[in-house]
Amino acid sequence: MNAATNDQGNLSLIKIVYFDEESASDLLDIVAGGKEASLRESSKERVNEVAADADARAATKFNWLPFFGGSVEAGAAASVSAVGRSILNKTLSNTILTDYLRKCCDLNGIEKLTGLTVTAPLDSAAFMKMFTPYLAILKINELPLNLAELDSALMSAKGYYELIGQDKNGKKRILRFNIQAFRNNYGLVDLGRMHLVFHGIRVGKGSESSLTMEAEMKPNTASRVTALEVVDGIPTEESTFLDVYDIVLAGVEYGE
Repeated sequence: MNAATNDQGNLSLIKIVYFDEESASDLLDIVAGGKEASLRESSKERVNEVAADADARAATKFNWLPFFGGSVEAGAAASVSAVGRSILNKTLSNTILTDYLRKCCDLNGIEKLTGLTVTAPLDSAAFMKMFTPYLAILKINELPLNLAELDSALMSAKGYYELIGQDKNGKKRILRFNIQAFRNNYGLVDLGRMHLVFHGIRVGKGSESSLTMEAEMKPNTASRVTALEVVDGIPTEESTFLDVYDIVLAGVEYGE
């Protein structure tokens, strides 16, 4: 089903926890045939003009300080330039988010997932990533590895982390999150503590057991299904495959 809205569109969302801008941007460009990209480029040019004007005004403001000379002028311009880049990034980000929320109901393949309890499977990369930042502050001499380096390694090893989303009827799904797409300083560990609405794209199927670190390091060791298991109707790993969703957006709706 497509992402549902109320009579006010998606204005029922009052908090954005996660938003994969690149995926949303790709969807908007596909639907618009590239028109959205040109609109965002225009926004970028306007913000650049504002930043350039701010640079000029900053240089003029500090020009009366002959003792410091050009260093103050350059420093002021560099500082304002950094602010300009921040404004630019935020403007483009908000443009993509606003466009997506306005048009997501017309985007085929986007499903709205609600009422899910989100957890990380034990021994999974996501489970480890949730807690390595905390473990890194502990000094445990007996451990044969550096916990701070482990957290950094997990960041570089995986771009997406998988969690299990289970509804009230017990049906499970695998939800994949881009670790770089969290907003407002949220992270994986926060997803299990909130009543969230998810917008996802179903991209395939996978087993819950495939999410363990051991399975990820040995991707070609999937168990074989025997003829006896098929005849006896014994549940096999293939028969318990879960739908896998790449999550585009997660947020809190008003009244949740």
